[in-house]
Amino acid sequence: QVQLVERGGALVQAGGSLRLSCAVSGGFFSTYSMAWFRQAPGKGRNFVAGINWSSDTTAYADSVKGRFTVSRDNTLNTVYLQMNSLKPEDTAVYYCAADSHFQAPTDNEYDYDYWGQGTQVTVSS
Repeated sequence: QVQLVERGGALVQAGGSLRLSCAVSGGFFSTYSMAWFRQAPGKGRNFVAGINWSSDTTAYADSVKGRFTVSRDNTLNTVYLQMNSLKPEDTAVYYCAADSHFQAPTDNEYDYDYWGQGTQVTVSS
């Protein structure tokens, strides 16, 4: 059974930084593409960033390019999301997701097989 556990969500002021982590147990982490999605209150779940198994391919939503960085450590079975220059509109529940289909990270939530429970990020103005 594959389990994903996100950590690092918090309340932070605009302009601040946070680092989210997602630890994966079970399965074959080093073969998965991983992604971060977020869901703001009353809205759908949207792609934030993704990374392939070897870290040589990353993808970002336009809204976070230049501010967020996705990375992974296959020795620790963990994926990270470094978030800088946070804005109130970044407020959301952030989810990590794993895609076991040997493809580059996609922005389609339906391509992902496993999901974490989410961690709340709140950015105050």
